[in-house]
Amino acid sequence: MSETAKRRDFIKSAGAAAAVAGFTILRPSAVRGSQANSALTVGLVGAGRRGSYVAGLFAKNEFARVSQICDIYDDQIAEASKRFSGARTFKNIDDLLASDVDAVLIATPPYLHPEHFEKAVKARKHIFMEKPAAVDAAGCRRVMEAARRADKTRRITVDYQQRYGKDYRRAYEIVKSGQLGAIRTIRAAWIGGGLPVRKGHPQSEERVRNWLFYRELSGDILVEQNCHNLDVVNWFTGKHPVRAFGYGGRAVRKDIGDIMDNLAATYIFDDGMVFSYAANQISVGFRDVSETFMCEKGSVTTSRQGYTIHRSSERGAQPEVVQTQGDITQDAVNEFVEGARTGKIENAGVSAAESTLVAIMAREAIYAGRELTWDGVMRM
Repeated sequence: MSETAKRRDFIKSAGAAAAVAGFTILRPSAVRGSQANSALTVGLVGAGRRGSYVAGLFAKNEFARVSQICDIYDDQIAEASKRFSGARTFKNIDDLLASDVDAVLIATPPYLHPEHFEKAVKARKHIFMEKPAAVDAAGCRRVMEAARRADKTRRITVDYQQRYGKDYRRAYEIVKSGQLGAIRTIRAAWIGGGLPVRKGHPQSEERVRNWLFYRELSGDILVEQNCHNLDVVNWFTGKHPVRAFGYGGRAVRKDIGDIMDNLAATYIFDDGMVFSYAANQISVGFRDVSETFMCEKGSVTTSRQGYTIHRSSERGAQPEVVQTQGDITQDAVNEFVEGARTGKIENAGVSAAESTLVAIMAREAIYAGRELTWDGVMRM
């Protein structure tokens, strides 16, 4: 076989594999700013703790450069400028998007995500956006609609980083292969401690500086934090629950904001499968951030630390344990950079909004004290 034929076969097989994985492969020349020998320029929108951290992961990638910073607060711009030397600074997202930057990292408070996502799509930038998609159903629909309108040569990634972790993907492959049989029930949890409170700012800035603690700005803990677990469940099952009910409250955190600090929710899928979920931000020492899929012939527990497989019901049987090395957010960033530069395109806008809606469904059920359906939340 000639070298030309070999290359042609390789490209065909790579394209087929990408289609299975949910990616589209384009010629690098079709993607602006994606030449294989050039760095992807990245604009950080929202230079707070998370935004600066993830921007730092972009800076660690040899093929990316944080070239622009945008924030409404001078102190956050100043701190970010120390980390990303030479970056241009902006106070308005529209000015940053009008520049020639290739990609934007949207790390603003969640209530702003729909607006900022729409603007980035219109500006035809590659987009890496922090989760959740929005704080309410209307915002999720805005993100879905914008994602469907997006330029098909632009990569859109939402930072549900489990989907990019190598060990999470291996666990997913094991479950989808059928070797453990069908999933029959699911449990997941985000049990941990409290969140850091910002201090030292004017009272007029309180709600935005501490947006994590306010329902309207963050979406509450189910939407802002727990959506990670819910996204994994959507991913592994290939669908979303159709009904939810639950309880929640404020057991410890009573000094700031109005979000819950503990909750329990039960989800039901269209085939009757039950998914039990629990979360809190009040634990001292104990921590459990994981998902467990109980199948016909065994179970798989996934987390950012790795995965565990139980294949035997015999007492004392040893499970298979795989430990994850490194930060899976770096995996997500690296794949985004490679994809934007080389034409391996994904559009995660719709799936990210669906996972956010699963969180909103249970949150609204808890608030209302009654069961809520998927159709009901979609009408909100």
